Amino acid sequence: MELLGRFFGAILNWCSGLTGNFWWAIVLFTLITKIIMLPISVMVQKNSIKMVRMYPEMNGIKAKFFGNKDRISEEQYNLYKRENYHPMFDLIPTILQLVILMGVVKAIPTDTERSSIIFPIGAALSSLVMCLAQNRSNVLQSEQGKANKWGTLIFSVALSLYLGIFVSKGVAFYWICSNLMATAQMYLLNICINPKKYIDYEALEESRQELEKVTRMSASTKKKRSRELIAREKADYKRFLGFENKQIVFYSEKNGFYKYFRGIIEAILRKTDVIIHYISSDPNDEIFSMESENFRTYYIEEKLMVLMMRMDADIVVMTTPDLQNYYIKRSMVRDDIEYIYVDHAMNSVNLTYHKGALDNFDTIFIPNELTREEIRAAEKLYGTKEKKLVEYGYALIDGMIADRSTQLPVKNDPPVILVAPSWQEDNIMDSSIEGILLSLLPGEKYQVIVRPHPQYVRHFPEKLEELGKRFSQYPNFTLQTDFSSNSTVFNADVLVTDWSGIAYEYSFTTLKPCLFINTPMKIMNPDYQELNIVPFDVRVRDQIGISVNTDALDQVSGAADRLLHEEIFSENSIRALREQYLFNIGSSANAGADYIIHRLIEKLK
Repeated sequence: MELLGRFFGAILNWCSGLTGNFWWAIVLFTLITKIIMLPISVMVQKNSIKMVRMYPEMNGIKAKFFGNKDRISEEQYNLYKRENYHPMFDLIPTILQLVILMGVVKAIPTDTERSSIIFPIGAALSSLVMCLAQNRSNVLQSEQGKANKWGTLIFSVALSLYLGIFVSKGVAFYWICSNLMATAQMYLLNICINPKKYIDYEALEESRQELEKVTRMSASTKKKRSRELIAREKADYKRFLGFENKQIVFYSEKNGFYKYFRGIIEAILRKTDVIIHYISSDPNDEIFSMESENFRTYYIEEKLMVLMMRMDADIVVMTTPDLQNYYIKRSMVRDDIEYIYVDHAMNSVNLTYHKGALDNFDTIFIPNELTREEIRAAEKLYGTKEKKLVEYGYALIDGMIADRSTQLPVKNDPPVILVAPSWQEDNIMDSSIEGILLSLLPGEKYQVIVRPHPQYVRHFPEKLEELGKRFSQYPNFTLQTDFSSNSTVFNADVLVTDWSGIAYEYSFTTLKPCLFINTPMKIMNPDYQELNIVPFDVRVRDQIGISVNTDALDQVSGAADRLLHEEIFSENSIRALREQYLFNIGSSANAGADYIIHRLIEKLK
């Protein structure tokens, strides 16, 4: 800091010699620092514009995935990366300004008098002017909430007043000049790089209103239920921690995830008298109606992070990746807990998860040999710990095969084409649905059923209503929004989807082919090619079906015809693929349960 003070002192002396006046020297010095920092200010201006330009899409993400913090963070991260936005860049001018201020404090002679009341007031007023101007005209600050704006204003004014009292007149005068010049520079940058040329403020306002609407609806619901839920969670938290010698705990993020554990849990309960503890972060989870003496259920949401760090059990099983990387941590009270990961899809763990998402698990239940190759290759490449890999399979498909076997076979005439999109960005409901339907519906060659993702039904009822009206003229068109039965999936002759995992569940259950629309691939790990292994999602895609590009949707009908008649897509061909890509077909739940039981017995020794 002494070196910085001497450097700034030399510049101030030069300015003093040039102007012949101490106060004008400070004005000139401040102007020089602003000119030197101008390129950075320009970059910050552009970065801020980029941020505000993304606001409509960010608000859309928050509305679309409202309440799903992990998905919102994931989508925002992808958006920042796509737009090359740097969230921390806006802090650079503030940091530099503080560095300069500390240098100025050292550079200005200490024998100058402490500030009279005029200088502290001047510093506070200049800060007030700057903050009011920023709240009104700064590209980013003007879009912040009122609490943020006024909180920043009060803090800045109070800090400037405090600074003005305890520093010399010269330092206080520099602070006044700096604030006023920063205000002038902001208006100058707005003229030279006008945000209105780059930002769609109409779209921004529409997205803001949509988000506010969703937020109000959620707030209203939370207000009605919050006291009840807080009391319920508190009681369950206490009850869980009070249960000693817990052997096995399952954790589920939300309702609907029990299906991934169901087979394993039922097998354990059937084969042993072990008490299973099942935690869910969804108060409406179906599992709460299934509680029994050996199946204890708990609602834990807000206290989840703390509970996980206080976890005391022999084995913890979960489908949530990124253990230890985000909010779910390994236990801090026991280091011998075995954390087991059970996949909730057949997708590539290298492509569709963040890099290192499974590194902190001890054991992974794998569906096939390809998953083993990916995990072992990643461990070798990145030097991470070797995990225990259990040949498991995929119990969800086993359950679907069993459910389908109870139904009578159906011969469709005409053939049924089921359109079942994913819920990822650019899914075919948003990008391709009209082109697909216009290729399949005319001529009534097929019966076409559109079955949107449940989240799409929840968030975009108006779009679905419009789609229904648009194609109501076709008697062979059906829009299905009732998901209480899988009969539609079981009985369809061809499935049309994008990158949804439903493709593998459908084909390996029904032994029927898929037609894939090549929307942008979902890539959570941009470095997935480092392993030099073709991901399951890419490898199997053209083995169980045909892919059609979004600019060639007129080919969908012809592709569907090929899938229905070519031998390569027959039941026997897809059955062979199922044998290749699934361990323990029909018995994966038993394989998983047997491993857990074996490990519990070992831990008792």
